[in-house]
Amino acid sequence: MSQSVPPPGNPFAGGAVPPGPYTPPPPPAPVRENLTLALLAAVVAAVVGCAVYGGIAGALEREIGFAAIGVGFLVGFAAGKVGGPSPVLPVVSAVLSLGAVYVGQLLGIAIIVAKELNVSTTDVFLDNFGLLTEAWNEGKDIMTFLFFALAAFAAFSGAKKAAG
Repeated sequence: MSQSVPPPGNPFAGGAVPPGPYTPPPPPAPVRENLTLALLAAVVAAVVGCAVYGGIAGALEREIGFAAIGVGFLVGFAAGKVGGPSPVLPVVSAVLSLGAVYVGQLLGIAIIVAKELNVSTTDVFLDNFGLLTEAWNEGKDIMTFLFFALAAFAAFSGAKKAAG
């Protein structure tokens, strides 16, 4: 008994349909372009990032550059993932990350002051916001602005990359 050898090449190249049931591949997932939801996601990410950044800065009693980059990337990634390739989102993400890092720095100062005075951080932050801003102004240096720049850059590029 000899076995038959199949002909060379693709037997379905001529448009023939393979035998049996054929299920076409699923369509690609739709690109999300919901600008409102993306902005909401970016704001929520900024609030969360601000709280984490402030908590870290207050606990360690110093600013951490990688944390500022993390805040920026978190904001940008959330906006880009939800909003898709909108050209507005990287810019908005950068601005929101600047605000998140600034308020996070103020929160860090409030945590340090609250530990020193043995009072509530919330009371220090809400009741003495002007004093916190003055303390921030006196303590700012070139590294403060470098952290701002890194956070904004991370937010901008994170939004671009997440939108894919």
